[in-house]
Amino acid sequence: MSGFVEKPEPLQVPGLVHLHTGKVRELYQNEAGDLVMVASDRLSAYDWVLPTEIPDKGRVLTQLSLWWFDQLADLMPNHVLSTDVPEGAPADWAGRTLVCKSLRMVPVEAVARGYLTGSGLVEYNDSRTVCGLALPEGLEDGSQLPAPIFTPATKAAVGEHDENVSYEEVARQVGADTAAELRQATLAVYSRGRDIARDRGIILADTKFEFGFDGDTLVIADEVLTPDSSRFWPAEQWEPGHPQPSYDKQFVRDWLTSAESGWDRKSEQPPPPLPQEVVDRTRAKYIEAYERLTGTSWS
Repeated sequence: MSGFVEKPEPLQVPGLVHLHTGKVRELYQNEAGDLVMVASDRLSAYDWVLPTEIPDKGRVLTQLSLWWFDQLADLMPNHVLSTDVPEGAPADWAGRTLVCKSLRMVPVEAVARGYLTGSGLVEYNDSRTVCGLALPEGLEDGSQLPAPIFTPATKAAVGEHDENVSYEEVARQVGADTAAELRQATLAVYSRGRDIARDRGIILADTKFEFGFDGDTLVIADEVLTPDSSRFWPAEQWEPGHPQPSYDKQFVRDWLTSAESGWDRKSEQPPPPLPQEVVDRTRAKYIEAYERLTGTSWS
């Protein structure tokens, strides 16, 4: 059992039709047929959307995505039309709202990995492969790969795991041409993001993207290169052989699996509310990632 501990009721806004409640985002459609994405302060861990929010998280994700879209503009078109808050929407939507093109989405999580960790490490330890791609012997948690690899996954519903799949399975699902374009775009965007992050003292270990088609043009959508969709590690602390410090919700994962939380993640019970210290430290990590990457202060 997993999903929302407390599923929120979506706000009703004149002129907007609510389409979907995701782990973090609420999705609406306006009268022109454009999508309106609103990033909440919700946070998920271990397939649960937790009952405790992280203040400003949705704004950090939105503003960081916008910054990255600018850095990638010459490489890949994106889906953003404006950041205007729809008339009649609550003031709290400011800074967390994107009005976007409605795309024909590709039903694949486009994942790029430059370092070995997470589910990739689990598969590697079992078979010396990741998504069926053979890797050399001797790699360990945090090792840099010989070259970035495209390791796609199926998109799961809220409360379920994404499942790693082979490139051949993606080609079977979406066609060989789309699979090839998806792989090329994923690795190109990852490489650009990796180089920019490296210049700021951050390792981009892996990341996932969502793509859709605007006519015949592949477009990057949703969020991009944020702490929710990427593993960012401080470069000065990188040391293969164990889990790396990261700019994400690791404080939350660590607390949930500690004796202090009293929660058994293998049970069917939902996780408990987060203590204020964990909320504060997690918020600080999101903001630190924003500030180090963009070079601007969060306000």
